Amino acid sequence: MSEITAFPPPSTDLSILLLGAGGREHALAYKLAQSKRVSKIYVCPGNGGTALMGGKVSNLPIPYGAPPTFSGIVDFALQNSIDLVVPGPEQPLVDGVEGAFKKIGIPVFGPSPVAAMLEGSKSLSKEFMRRHNIPTAAFTSFTSSQYTDAVNYINSNPFSSGRCVIKASGLAAGKGVLIPETNEEALEALKSVMVDKEFGDAGDEVVIEEYLVGPEISVLAFCDGYTVIPMPAAQDHKRIGEGDSGPNTGGMGAYAPAPIATKEIMDRVVKESLEPTIKGMREDGYPFVGMLFTGFMLTPDGPKVLEYNVRFGDPETQALMLLLDDETDLAEVMLASVERRLDSVKLGYRDGYAVSVVLASEGYPGKYPKGVPMTINPEMPAGVHVFHAGTTIKNDTGVTDGGRVLAVCASGSTLREAVDLAYGGVDQISWSGKTYRRDIAYRALSSEEPSTASGSASTSGGLTYAAAGVSITAGNDLVDAIKPVVKATRRAGADSNIGGFGGAFDLAAAGYTDPILVSGTDGVGTKLRVALDYGKHSSVGIDLVAMSVNDLIVQGAEPLYFLDYYACSKLDVPVAADVITGIAEGCLQAGCALIGGETAEMPGMYLADDYDLAGFAVGAVERKQLLPSNDIKAGDALIALSSSGPHSNGYSLIRKIVSLAQLSLNDAAPWDSNSGITVGQSLLTATKIYIKSLLPGIKAELFKGMSHITGGGFTENIPRIFEASKAYEGLGVEVDLTSYKLAPIWKWLMSTGGVEAKEMVRTFNCGVGMIIVVDQSKVDSALASLRENGEEGWVIGSVVQGKGVKYVGLEQFGQ
Repeated sequence: MSEITAFPPPSTDLSILLLGAGGREHALAYKLAQSKRVSKIYVCPGNGGTALMGGKVSNLPIPYGAPPTFSGIVDFALQNSIDLVVPGPEQPLVDGVEGAFKKIGIPVFGPSPVAAMLEGSKSLSKEFMRRHNIPTAAFTSFTSSQYTDAVNYINSNPFSSGRCVIKASGLAAGKGVLIPETNEEALEALKSVMVDKEFGDAGDEVVIEEYLVGPEISVLAFCDGYTVIPMPAAQDHKRIGEGDSGPNTGGMGAYAPAPIATKEIMDRVVKESLEPTIKGMREDGYPFVGMLFTGFMLTPDGPKVLEYNVRFGDPETQALMLLLDDETDLAEVMLASVERRLDSVKLGYRDGYAVSVVLASEGYPGKYPKGVPMTINPEMPAGVHVFHAGTTIKNDTGVTDGGRVLAVCASGSTLREAVDLAYGGVDQISWSGKTYRRDIAYRALSSEEPSTASGSASTSGGLTYAAAGVSITAGNDLVDAIKPVVKATRRAGADSNIGGFGGAFDLAAAGYTDPILVSGTDGVGTKLRVALDYGKHSSVGIDLVAMSVNDLIVQGAEPLYFLDYYACSKLDVPVAADVITGIAEGCLQAGCALIGGETAEMPGMYLADDYDLAGFAVGAVERKQLLPSNDIKAGDALIALSSSGPHSNGYSLIRKIVSLAQLSLNDAAPWDSNSGITVGQSLLTATKIYIKSLLPGIKAELFKGMSHITGGGFTENIPRIFEASKAYEGLGVEVDLTSYKLAPIWKWLMSTGGVEAKEMVRTFNCGVGMIIVVDQSKVDSALASLRENGEEGWVIGSVVQGKGVKYVGLEQFGQ
């Protein structure tokens, strides 16, 4: 007997039964047919497109439905030695198709009937998320017998945003989510679902949940019960009309990868949601196998789950299949999933982007005709793929047979190239009533005008500001959104309303008699990159205010008012509103009024969802209290006030060190491991605003001068005190670095980045955000004043003869 030295090769004669009749199934058949292991694919029932594929692919006209009517396809599978069943839509999975085939020993790429309830019941899935601490919107569920309770719940205004979302708990073909804008509309939506049965039995139970703001992404992930591997994130276009207007549909187009889904965002998606979902399902006794399709809202607090689906998405799948590279065998990936060895296969993707544009029947998503003859030019542009959905063959002619008829898809090295190629394909298809959106991927393409490759792309015949990528409506929406928070910053002297041409301030009303005006302007620096990558935007607004007003207070000036400048490619109202809400919070902390600003939407100047910030602050100081005073001398004490962290300086170096340490913004901060705070959360800690703690001491004439420690650290900033007058020539300071304990973040940066102590003190604030010059006789009074107003200061050194900054303990700093 010969010795066996290797495992036998896998079967190369796989037969697959693919259930469904849509564009998703056509796209799956297209990719599965490329597998060298697959010999036959039966699409049941299939459509006009799969009927024409030929080769390995053929349609199977056997009806099926909920048990016991799976019997027909089960018998076929036994008789034809089917090796793998791939359900396309959700209904057969919820109805138990996995269990029907499991009984006869044929694996199904899809979850068990109970696990499929993640999609089959929104109420169940929301409770699951709550139980397993998966980020999602706050919610409450109500059954049909609790309609009055649901009405009372809405009337109680349970959510801080003042808005809610109404979801039919059961399956509603992707249309059971209603997003009212007012309580009155919410009550109407509730009635339509629970009383009028707009979605049938799917509305026997509803979920009323918090309205979230932010961009959405769809993440499709392969699962084997233990391992979860996401595909590139996509963005779907649910509404029928351009600019996301009109009623919801099953999806009018998609593109992937979505630029907004950065590596940091995807890391959070996996660690905070996908992995806990798979672990939670296993712990609950129902391991999830198959395709987990999760919708996320990228909120200011991070990605939150909107809903689960338990199958491939449509039209996301059509685009994603074009991104899988030639080395990726979809059949092998599916088999690895059902055999619990998903970690043994590798998914590879082509460089670039893919786009799907859905062509629908006239009237969709309402009533629409069927049987309308179509003309599809067989000479499609190279790289364009047409996946059929609602089509059939009648008298050797392709005709429409559904609401969503075709998905025209293309890939390209850039998103613009892929979009233009897809719309070029759209132009090669015609039938009476062809309906489609002309702005697929407009969010990501906001730096350019929306694609108009189709000759009929413009419905009005002329260019508009919106066609150039600028939304006046969005600007107006932003003004409306921020008016309440701006109003909260009003103070004596500031009475103008936001949205006008400018802001005015009455110094006399503010109580000044002999004032000198002091102004300052600043930005946030590359800390803004951290906010963009991490998806948290409120704290950078505080930073923006802090950097300007802290520069005013060192001159003795009380900040009176602030103006902001927000520049972007495409105005995302929720993100911009979050930034400006942070600015308003900073103004409240500083005691100044936010009296105006500029929001500049500039397509072509910024990429994707990037934005930039600048701020301008004006303050006043009575002439006799202007700092620095004229009596600073050697021997005066230096008092230090702690910083809240790096504030808004040195982030180019910080980001470099974090990158070299191979840390994600979603990883636990190694310098603060006990708290569980992430790297992103820690680095986005808002800059401390010192105004209210310093003003009493200024008015009491306890301070001689101050230095705001920003970029340049101690070395560059403290000597600026002595630049105000020639009388200070020859003066410098001695700073005792042993006078305080260095916080862990600074030690981590030093050790991980190999940053020398000399470089630290000339780059960062090193835990000290403000230095105050005080006469030795007033040190105790100054410290007491600070303490009474919320700051614990300490003596860190003194003024000495000799320019510059001399350090005590530099050699031991950070050890």
